[in-house]
Amino acid sequence: MGTLVGSQRIFSRLVKKSFISGLHHVSFATAPPWGVRGLSASNASPGFGLLFDIDGVLVRGRHPIPGAAEAFRKLLDRDGKLAVPVVFVTNAGNCLRQERSEELSQVLGVQISPDQVILSHSPLQMFPQFLEKCVLVSGQGPLEDVAKDLGFRNVVTIEAMRQAYPLLDMVDQSRRPRSGAAISVSLPAIEAVVLLGEPVRWETSLQLILDLLLSAGRPSEWSAPPPYPHIPILACNMDLLWMAEAKTPRFGHGTFLLCLETLYRKITGRELQYEALIGKPSPVTYNYAEQLILRQATERGWRNPVRTLYAIGDNPMADIYGANLYNRFLQSRCRDSPGPHSCQSVLVCTGVYSYQGEVPSDPQESVTQTVFHGHRDFKFDPSLVEASHVVRDVGEALELILEKEGWRRSQES
Repeated sequence: MGTLVGSQRIFSRLVKKSFISGLHHVSFATAPPWGVRGLSASNASPGFGLLFDIDGVLVRGRHPIPGAAEAFRKLLDRDGKLAVPVVFVTNAGNCLRQERSEELSQVLGVQISPDQVILSHSPLQMFPQFLEKCVLVSGQGPLEDVAKDLGFRNVVTIEAMRQAYPLLDMVDQSRRPRSGAAISVSLPAIEAVVLLGEPVRWETSLQLILDLLLSAGRPSEWSAPPPYPHIPILACNMDLLWMAEAKTPRFGHGTFLLCLETLYRKITGRELQYEALIGKPSPVTYNYAEQLILRQATERGWRNPVRTLYAIGDNPMADIYGANLYNRFLQSRCRDSPGPHSCQSVLVCTGVYSYQGEVPSDPQESVTQTVFHGHRDFKFDPSLVEASHVVRDVGEALELILEKEGWRRSQES
């Protein structure tokens, strides 16, 4: 079976704990002010939950995908409230949940709570053993705010490290220090590296992260031989490519990870090791989403058990692979256990996967890539990138799901 061995070990340890108690308190009871035609009140207790990808499914860059907002209103009841449990699972991570939820609310015309948004780094809250350590964070956007929101207490950015060690960043000649630059000793030893997303200056981040790995967190000089295992790395978002406004996919954080892994192996002759890989397709992320779906259903007073999850995405190597991998876990879980029994993958053709002809009737036809774009630690298994359903867009996805679940639209305005 094509699985991520390291992530599976971490996931197995996590699911043995009652980590739902560690989640921040969430509230899903706020009703949006819009009153629209919605789902029939006879279906007031859903037995399924929805996991939406964002980029390539609902938006491309900052622009909504045509029809997405109208499609989403299919999920509202006659009071304008969401009639089913919904979370948004994205591998983006260069912002706070509040910011992303506000963007979604504006795009969809429906009030979205920050607690319904799962960014690539959100499951880091499930690793409390690192929250008190001195960690280097890499990425872009409000890094310190994001790290503190996740619970990290002692955060060092790439820029802070560069200022403390001005002789280390030498690729860009215009940024090289003038003569007499001194090394600061004010920074404590770095105990772990947290990769939140792709940085802006890749050469600087690659150099300084490697300096830490080769020096046990004290980058003034490399150790001989390099310490192994190196200090822990927690990486979020493994997407090699992602879909923005351009007509072709763009580099994602997975490309940066590939560069880091290649350089480390070339310098040391060893494989870079991860303490955790988080974000789709990691089962850690899908389990975190399951807990939020169940919490949402409980707070709304829906009594039917949530037995099926539907994961809607545009990336076969992230969304579909992750949903199918998590489905395997659910299928192996005791049938008497509470919670979902299956996770069905739904592939849309509006993002990374863009089928140009008729939508294939056989989901296996969605596997068009002969080159594996997944992360190094995932083995390619063709069955894991075969979507349960392939549809044109999110509107068709919701029509399919509501029909399968026996839900109907109310005819009242």
